[in-house]
Amino acid sequence: MTSPPPVFSRLRCPNAKGENAMLSFSILGALQIRTALGPAEISGDLQRTLIQTLLVNEGQSISGESLVEEMWGDSVPDNQANALQAHISRLRRKLKSLEPDRVSSRVTIHPSGYRLTVTEGELDAAEFAKTVRQAEVAAASDPAATARLLGNALAMWRGPVFGDFTGGTLCQLACGRYEEHRMRAMELRFDAELRLRNHAAVLAELHDAHTNHPLRERFCEQLMIALYRSGRQADALNVYRRMWQHLSDELGIEPSPALRRVENAILSHDPALACDSPASVILQPA
Repeated sequence: MTSPPPVFSRLRCPNAKGENAMLSFSILGALQIRTALGPAEISGDLQRTLIQTLLVNEGQSISGESLVEEMWGDSVPDNQANALQAHISRLRRKLKSLEPDRVSSRVTIHPSGYRLTVTEGELDAAEFAKTVRQAEVAAASDPAATARLLGNALAMWRGPVFGDFTGGTLCQLACGRYEEHRMRAMELRFDAELRLRNHAAVLAELHDAHTNHPLRERFCEQLMIALYRSGRQADALNVYRRMWQHLSDELGIEPSPALRRVENAILSHDPALACDSPASVILQPA
């Protein structure tokens, strides 16, 4: 049985002119555009780069010069203004064909550049980032809601941002920004699951997260705590030793005070690490 599409793709939010939004854009994975009738394709590398660059600006204007550099890099055509305008017109026609009842064009020109209108609920990356911010607020008081909220949000990811077609510098920077949101969401979710005593349920995921991001110390801390709570103190300490060696070899630094506190807590069987302890798994300095 196939799972339903993400919630954001089913939202139909009225815009400022009362029009019903009929498109949703997904960039947490290869670029996807969904219409009321199903998915739509954007053909051509330049067109994909254009719409991806407009999307990562999340409704803000971007200058023509920036778009030209993003689309052509060092191979700028002789008449770049005309070339860009031709692609803008082509994208407008494409989006209009997907929303024939829409009165105004989604792509508009402003003194500061070009803008793609994206309203609330239409872009998965924006919805994901908003959910992470909401979870940060709820994390301290409601771990169950935090874990549920972030579990659903992380399920929106279908792969790397833009898939294998990352585009130019602006899109690559956006990829890094959204990836950092994903890492933060994973950390918050693991914290919530550990507070809910679900260490066994997330142990495999924590191991994968630590393996895939070996320099991210928070995943190491969380994995050590989950292993300790699973009765595997020696394994937890081995994870720390390997992390210490990795940081030394790769960056020439020692583990952070937070990571060292987790090691010391494990060595001393600190009650704060116990499953039945009300203390937070985030160990604070003495």
